[in-house]
Formats: sequence, structure tokens, C-alpha cells
Amino acid sequence: MSDVEPLFPAPCSEPPAPSSSPLADEVRTGLQKTPKRLSSRFFYDAEGSRLFQEIMHAPEYYLTRSEYEILDAHKADYLKQFTPDGRPFELVELGAGDGLKTKILLGFFADKNADFTYAPVDISVDALDELVVDLRQKWPDLRLNPRHDDYFNALEQLSEESDARRVVLFLGSNIGNFSPDDALDFYRQLHNRLQPGDLVLTGFDLQKHPAVIHAAYNDRQGLTRAFNLNLLRRINQELDANFDLAAFDHYEVYNPETGEARSYLVSQKAQTVQIAALDMTVPFQYGEIIHTEISRKFTRAQIEQLAQQTGFSLVGWFTDCKGYFADVVFER
Repeated sequence: MSDVEPLFPAPCSEPPAPSSSPLADEVRTGLQKTPKRLSSRFFYDAEGSRLFQEIMHAPEYYLTRSEYEILDAHKADYLKQFTPDGRPFELVELGAGDGLKTKILLGFFADKNADFTYAPVDISVDALDELVVDLRQKWPDLRLNPRHDDYFNALEQLSEESDARRVVLFLGSNIGNFSPDDALDFYRQLHNRLQPGDLVLTGFDLQKHPAVIHAAYNDRQGLTRAFNLNLLRRINQELDANFDLAAFDHYEVYNPETGEARSYLVSQKAQTVQIAALDMTVPFQYGEIIHTEISRKFTRAQIEQLAQQTGFSLVGWFTDCKGYFADVVFER
């Protein structure tokens, strides 16, 4: 057992009642819509985070391997791009998770004695604590500034603390979970919180043969299915609901015309679910869906347009050998 104290001790005050939590608000509104929907950001409780780590190692899930290849092949290029004038920089990672891919950069930067601080940001306390413990063991001298917060609150606080160049990492094609309008809003908000010369390194999953994409979200081990169904388990646990997980299935479809992979939970029978903490009854028809996730795939033209529309310049473009994935650098 580690002797490192938890990064975020338990609060002294009582937590909010389940009926007023972000998950409760999402369930209350989302399950009354037509079609029903729940945001994918609620996938990531402790069990959801664990399942996603397994998904990243599934043979069909090319995204992690492709981005790992890019970061490993171009780590020296990134360091040059992050330090053109020798200024110190702060590497701010939005949604750091277990830092699997980022550790490629951290190790290389540490070996080169780069003058930088790593600021992982995550909404999962468990994931952040585990990452910090691991990093302190691997690189005891690494300067760390972890943040348990949402993305933009963390960026605002960090910008007040240092005049170092900010380099924001948003890896793993997380931007694909945003609608086109939300993606524009996200980068405009980033633009407003950064200074001239600051950088954003984003992972984009590129459009490719539809069968490759479809298989990535329908792995043979059933990990993605379990990941989606875990959302219902979380609602049962946190909101005293009685979802029967065996009565729902996972379904994914990819549309190559729009570049959108969409995930759903499907009711396998007519049923009624009680959510006691919300005093809510939710009827389902046979075959009725809950839309849980969208994962957009991009062309280079779309990425260039996104930069142009949000005030950034595209200054770096790196792909894996198959052209499946791109890590793209925007400059403020």
C-alpha cells in the first residue's frame, strides 16, 4: 500500500443530495427527451474508467496505438515546437486519465532536462490520485500541478499562477465526442483563456474505411458493451434506480457520410424503471434507445476549418503510418 496521502482528502461538509448532483440533473432531463439520451461524460466513474483502460488495449481499438505511435515518433519535434525561444512551459492535459500516452512525452522531456511543469486535469479523483502517485515514483523531480476540476476552471486558475507558455493537451480524440457547434465553442473558449504563442495539441481520429471504425466500437471481448451498460449500473448505485442491465444491450452504428459513430443502449423489452432518488418512473418500449455517445471522425479540411473559425493557426500535423489518426498543433 502506498504511503502517499490522497491528493484530494474527503470534504468536511456533507456532499450534495443525489437529487441535485450533475448526474441526477442529466438523468432527470435526458430520460424525458425523445429520443432518450445521456451524456457520455458520465461514463467515467471508477468502474467506467477501469473499463476504458481495458478498451484502449483491445485489438480493434486502433486509436490508442495510433496516437502512441505518433507521440513516440515525434516527441523531439514536439519539444522543439513547445520551446522555440527557451521559455519554460506548462503542459496542461485536459482529461489526463492514466497518462499512458503522455508519459512518452514526460519521460523524454525529463531526459532532456526541459524546463516544464505538468498539470493533469481530470474530473475523476481516483484517476488523478493514481496518476500522481505513479508519476512521483517514475520521475521524483517532475514538477506537478494536478487539478481536480473541469477544463475551463482549471485553465483560468493556471493562467493566473504562471507566465510560462501554456501547452494544452487534448488527446485521445475526445474532441470527437463534441457536436460541431460544441467543438467550435470549446476552441473559442480555449482561445479566450490562452495567450498569444500558447499551443493546443489535439488528437483527431481521421475518416477511414468504415469497417475499421465500426469494429473499434464493437470489440469481440464486449468491453465497449460493458462500458456503456456501466452507465446504468452507476445510476442504480448513485440514484437508487432499478435498471436491469440484462434487459438492455449496446448498439453502435457508423455513418461514413457524416463521419459519426453513434452509441446507444437499447431496451430489449417493454419495461418500467424506477429512480427512487428522483421520485421518477421511466417507461421503455421494446427496442427503445438511449443515445449515449457520438464519436466524430474528421478530414484534414474540417480540422483546418475548425482552426480558422476559432482564431487558431494550424502549425503542426502528425499522423501514424496508416494515416488513421492525427495529432494536430494549433497556435493561439
